[in-house]
Amino acid sequence: MIRFYAPDILTDPRLPEIESGHCVRVLRHREGDEIEVVDGKGNLHRCIIAEARPKSVMLEVIESIYSPDPWDTRITVAVAPTKNMDRMEWMIEKLTEIGINRFVPIRCEHSERKDIKIERLEKIAVSAMKQSLKTSMPKLDQLTPLRQFITSLSSDSGQRFIAYCNDEIYERRELASTIVPNADIVVLIGPEGDFSPEEVRFAVDNGFVPVSLGPCRLRTETAAIVAADTAHILSTAAKQQQTKK
Repeated sequence: MIRFYAPDILTDPRLPEIESGHCVRVLRHREGDEIEVVDGKGNLHRCIIAEARPKSVMLEVIESIYSPDPWDTRITVAVAPTKNMDRMEWMIEKLTEIGINRFVPIRCEHSERKDIKIERLEKIAVSAMKQSLKTSMPKLDQLTPLRQFITSLSSDSGQRFIAYCNDEIYERRELASTIVPNADIVVLIGPEGDFSPEEVRFAVDNGFVPVSLGPCRLRTETAAIVAADTAHILSTAAKQQQTKK
């Protein structure tokens, strides 16, 4: 069953205009049809269509089911936006499908892109959430200066990693061998020109561990996906080991 998105369904039981058009014009749903709606907050709602209007589908909620994220940790990925926005949009789609809790676009010294339209990325994240049968949307922050983001983190934000390419600043560990499974994670991914040495030092001074994502140099968007997927793989493996004991 195709899912729809209505973030305020419990206080305003209708589909947004775009979702309504897709429901009525494209899928040709009518009054009395049952559909599934997610609110991006972890809830799946079974609904009956009360009024099938192309710009405003009215719903009757018949059941609400809390369906939390299937992973046990909070995963925050902070990435310097790529110059090519198509790559950035592809990255958001894949990170949402894999599963993260928060995405923070960061502005760095070597960033080529100085602004970003978060609304476009939110639409892509909504589509990816529905397609991958999730009920939670990752939180998407506005573009934030790197140092501001680092200093905003609370003491209980979990493990902190900064991935970069320059071997001459600090000795880097492999991320896969450094992550503690089932613990919250924050990972920094730099721009096409990498983090500056000063940025790396600032991050390390604030509790970030320098890491590598493998022997090959990765594009920004690929690095972000590898980091998120590594966290998932290790957490899943740890859970399976605990189940066997």
